[in-house]
Amino acid sequence: MKGKIVVIGSTNTDMTAFCDRMPLPGETVFGNDFVTGPGGKGANQAVAAKRLGGNVSFICKVGNDIFGENTIRHFKEEGLDTEMVMFSPKPSGVALITVDKDAENSIVVASGANNDYTAEDIEKCRSAIEGCDILLMQLEIPVQAVLRAAKIGHDLGKFVVLNPAPASEIPEEMFGYISLFIPNETELEKYSGMPVKDEDSAWCAAKCLMDKGVGNIIVTMGSKGSLICRGDSKVFVKARKVEAVDTTGAGDCYCGALCVALSEGKDIKAAAEFATKASALSVQKAGAQVAMPYREELD
Repeated sequence: MKGKIVVIGSTNTDMTAFCDRMPLPGETVFGNDFVTGPGGKGANQAVAAKRLGGNVSFICKVGNDIFGENTIRHFKEEGLDTEMVMFSPKPSGVALITVDKDAENSIVVASGANNDYTAEDIEKCRSAIEGCDILLMQLEIPVQAVLRAAKIGHDLGKFVVLNPAPASEIPEEMFGYISLFIPNETELEKYSGMPVKDEDSAWCAAKCLMDKGVGNIIVTMGSKGSLICRGDSKVFVKARKVEAVDTTGAGDCYCGALCVALSEGKDIKAAAEFATKASALSVQKAGAQVAMPYREELD
């Protein structure tokens, strides 16, 4: 039987413009294609996990507006449970994304309802956390809400996964609640206070965070691969070489896929290999959630 995954996080409407290069400050450039679609790190990870066969519930907050209505309709179409969707007087979140010809992206997020999470909202969702095996979160919602959920999950003996993106200040006590921390190189530098330039320096920085109480760490290193750090050992998983079209959401795909593999009983190395394969598929399509692969594509 698959373990239950609960994702707590953000949901946005992505508005993406494709152009040859990023504009400089004060500059206007002409773009090519423009697309809108569902996004937000929490929703991206929840949809990725669901499409890959996970048993997933998603907890999020939207506004009473057309973006919120479309978001809920989309979740239902994806087969996600919408029972825990909460409403806010603030507008639904949106993300303004620019993607250049090299598939690099620049993103501005207007958080809206995503920034309206409170610790009390998390308490209302305690039953969902009690019923899960894996709790997956990010940092596009207020840190105090993430902290409350992490503590509840930890105290209940759940496997608490935090993808610390976008990087922001988190209380020291939170490290002790995290079973698996999934930063990229820049985020690992921020939280460890140490430079991360290669595999060896990433390992040193990861050990610093494990000394603070983090159980396991997987450092995602883009096109190079990912470094699994646990206890006194490390394992590097190489990335798949593919022709990238759009890297938006690749990290979210990785996190969602990793949790699916763990929920199926795979060990952490096999889970990282599964997630690497899924994220390699995701960057070969444009968009975030729309690019998340289905299980049959991996199989």
